[in-house]
Order: sequence, then C-alpha cells, then structure tokens
Amino acid sequence: MAAIATKTVIKPPAHPTYDLKAVIQLALSEDAGDRGDVTCKATIPIEMEVEAHFLAKEDGIVAGIALAEMVFKEVDPSLKVEWYRKDGDIVHKGLQFGKVHGRAHSIVVAERVVLNFMQRMSGIATLTKAMADAASPAYILETRKTAPGLRLVDKWARINLQVLIGGGQNHRMGLFDMIMIKDNHISIAGGIKNALKSVDLYLEQNNLQMGVEVETRTLEEVNQVLNYASTNKTSLTRIMLDNMVVPLSNSNVDTSMLKEAVDLINGRFETEASGNVTLETVHKIGQSGVTYISSGALTHSVKALDISLKIDTELALEVGKRTKRA
Repeated sequence: MAAIATKTVIKPPAHPTYDLKAVIQLALSEDAGDRGDVTCKATIPIEMEVEAHFLAKEDGIVAGIALAEMVFKEVDPSLKVEWYRKDGDIVHKGLQFGKVHGRAHSIVVAERVVLNFMQRMSGIATLTKAMADAASPAYILETRKTAPGLRLVDKWARINLQVLIGGGQNHRMGLFDMIMIKDNHISIAGGIKNALKSVDLYLEQNNLQMGVEVETRTLEEVNQVLNYASTNKTSLTRIMLDNMVVPLSNSNVDTSMLKEAVDLINGRFETEASGNVTLETVHKIGQSGVTYISSGALTHSVKALDISLKIDTELALEVGKRTKRA
C-alpha cells in the first residue's frame, strides 16, 4: 500500500477581496444548476459509500490538492481524503496518488469540480517547472493573463511550486499591489519621463511604498529611464524589456538587443524580459543576464494535466493502457 504523504500545506496567496470559498461554491453551483445531479439521484442510492482513487494519466507536477480538499469539504464534510503525494510532487502516468472515501453521491458530485481545479493547477505547475529549469539563472514570472475569476487559483499553483521545489516566482497579484507603467500609461502621460515623475509624486503624496516597474520597447526608451533615474529621486525598482527578443526561424531567437539593454542598465535596476517567451526560447533568454522572464503562456494557454478520479481503477487502468493514457 502506498505511504500517506506528509502534509505540507501552502496557503493561497493573499488578496484583499478574493473569496476562495465563494469561487468553489460558484463552480459547484454552475454544475448543479437548479436540480442538482439528476443522474446521481436516478442511479445511486443516497447512503451508498464507495472509495475512489486519483489516477495520473500523464507525467507532471501535481498541484491543487489543498483546494481539492476544500471542494470535498464544501460538498460533504464527512468525506475522508488521503494523499500519497503532496502539492509540488512529481507524478507519473498510471500512478494512484490519492483516494477519497464516503457517500458515492457526494464523491461524484464533487468529482468534476475537483478535477477541473487540479488539472488546471497541475498543468500550470508542470509548465512552470519546465520553464524555470530552462530559464536559470533567470527567474520565471507569470502575468495577469489568467482565467477570469481564477487569478488566485492560478497563482496558487505557482506558489506551491515556488515554495516546495524552487520553481517560478510570482508577479503582482493585480492592479493594487505594484505599479507597472506600461505602454498605454506612457502614451497617455506624454512620455516615460512624465509617467515616472507622476508615479513618484503619487507614491510620495499617498505615503505608499511598493515596487515600481516601467515598460521599455527600445534602447532609446531604456536610456530615457536611466537618464530620469540619474537626475531624480525615484521609487523605480525594475525595467521591463518588452519584445527585445526577436524571433528567427526554427524556433530560435536573437537576444542581442536584450543583452545590449541589460548592459546599459548594468545592475542599477532589476530587469524583466517579456515577449516571444516559449519553452523552446526561454533558455537562451535566460542566458542574457536578465533578472526575470515573464510568460503569459503559463496561465493563458496552459495545457491541463490529465488526471482522473475512478472507483473501478482496474478497468480504468485497462482502458488507459489501451488508449496509451495510463
């Protein structure tokens, strides 16, 4: 019998207004509608108890275990859940890594919501680990390009990986916890100098301290930032070097402009490369000297990790082998 995993629970990231329990309730409610699970009501005796097993159908990093427990508790607090792996662990195709025991009706009602969260979070964790390994010594950051309503869930997958196995690092949670001066802000403000000056004044007047990042798209803009910083007291902490990675044929990239920008900055500020970041290009970008590499693909187009929850695991494994998914 597989050993029960030592429980290491990483709390979700802090957010001043996000209600994780409400998100879980919404996910269950959109599934149940106004009638509940009519198939369960028709086929499963209300007090019947079963045991169902979590089955990995491909290799990856598992995440979302703590959230899965929250879903089961919301559906039926009497359900008993055991795990043989913890958030951030590697799972291999065919591995049974957890089980839930209790009322069959409750398990089946919770099943899809649990798997939807876990598959997405595990997909994010798996891609993050691959990109973080390839990007070293630079650190990988995700962006705000998350599924609406799932910002905290997506970033929680990253935190599990970051804390437990040293994967990527988290970017700002939203619009409220860091100032990021992007191209539209610069255009509206009338240039980089005006935008930076307005930010410094805003922070001073409101007695605020937080990270400040400015986006640059050309070497001229990098020099404008450096000139401003050399003649003004500024709260600027990081310079984004956007689309300075030029795509070439055969999934290769030219990072010469990026390297030149990093050399100009010369360690005076943190640097962040953005644009044309893929699993194929991130290693070369990471060798340019940038501090961070941000990738929206970690959350906006992530491939879910294939996980199932099965009562008849013997048949599930037989079918999985036939379809090469177990």
